[in-house]
Amino acid sequence: MNDNYLILVAEDDDEIADILTSYIQRSGMRTLRAADGEQAIDACRLKKPDLVLLDIQLPVFDGWTVLSTLRKESNIPVIMVTALDQDIDKLMGLRLGADDYVVKPFNPTEVVARIEAVLRRAKASHQQLNNKPIRTACLTVYPQDFYVEINGCGEAISPILTTTEFKLLAYLARNPRKVCSREELLNACLPEGDTLDRTVDSHMSKLRKKLENCGLKGVPESIRGMGYRLGENK
Repeated sequence: MNDNYLILVAEDDDEIADILTSYIQRSGMRTLRAADGEQAIDACRLKKPDLVLLDIQLPVFDGWTVLSTLRKESNIPVIMVTALDQDIDKLMGLRLGADDYVVKPFNPTEVVARIEAVLRRAKASHQQLNNKPIRTACLTVYPQDFYVEINGCGEAISPILTTTEFKLLAYLARNPRKVCSREELLNACLPEGDTLDRTVDSHMSKLRKKLENCGLKGVPESIRGMGYRLGENK
């Protein structure tokens, strides 16, 4: 694959982990390894891999515990790896939110194919989700159409917004009550741009002024020492 995906291989058997890592890297993806469940959870939190290849029988925390923990924190795709081809394992994994299964002994080429298939589904689902209208108490954002309406008046304000301003507004609108740090906003909306905090402040100031000119005051809301959130219409 050409997307430079990062795959976490959570496997305590070094020989198996070596084989999986080698085949995954040959396909053009990057790899990260964890030898136990605690390492797997920490790696997901710190490195944010695109997919986890998760052995069920891990030391410290088993695969079920890892999967359950991950599902409370994110929707990261997970493929379970088990030596037991039993329906009860599959049913438990599905209930906990596993995306697919690989049963040992396996063909490494098939494992890579399954990884690629799950990543394609996850990407398509993410794009579909990101293209849905985002409705808040004060405005509605249409990501796919680069279009914003102030609720109640039907006025489109997106033509006056820059691409970065639109991205910032859409990002805040997805979680209107969440306070987003400047670093988070930089990484999400300006990944290839200036990485200074004041860059976000400048964009937010201009965005707020444009919204005020359209009758929407106090949006986005600045939270001193923390960052920004969408806030409510004042």
